[in-house]
Amino acid sequence: MQRNMIETALGAVVLVVAAVFIVFAYSNASLRTSAGYVITAKFDRIGDLKEGADVKLSGIKVGSVTNQTLDPKTYQAIVAMTIEHSIKIPVDTSAEVSTEGLLGGSYLLLTPGAEDKVFADGGEITITQGAVNLMDLIGKAMFSAKDGLGKGEPAGGSGGGLGAPLK
Repeated sequence: MQRNMIETALGAVVLVVAAVFIVFAYSNASLRTSAGYVITAKFDRIGDLKEGADVKLSGIKVGSVTNQTLDPKTYQAIVAMTIEHSIKIPVDTSAEVSTEGLLGGSYLLLTPGAEDKVFADGGEITITQGAVNLMDLIGKAMFSAKDGLGKGEPAGGSGGGLGAPLK
């Protein structure tokens, strides 16, 4: 009988810990739908930007990506985002697909403009910059460094002018 009580208590503890974990994960994953207004932006390349990704302004989350489609005429990615009602975005705002570092996910970074007029529901951001392909950048950096040295040329100099003041 004593063994059954211990197993029952242990099972209850496991269920409570699982429930706390689910509540914590749900609150931190931003799975809740947010009310707001929808604006769109067209990009040449969106990389691994996913629906549900954050939309940030000055590093603060102000919305989320809600839809991605392809424009059949221009072959550009059309990204729809929902912005919180309390945040008013100027119409000359730019949007950029950015990443959270080398291994982080992608998000939309908004840089506000100076215009007084703000977007209404259904507006479109026209100033955009798509995702940067990291492998292309690494390849360009490697080849430009190699080309900069030349073939068989020593990286010469004796360092004699290092102590001379800059003029």
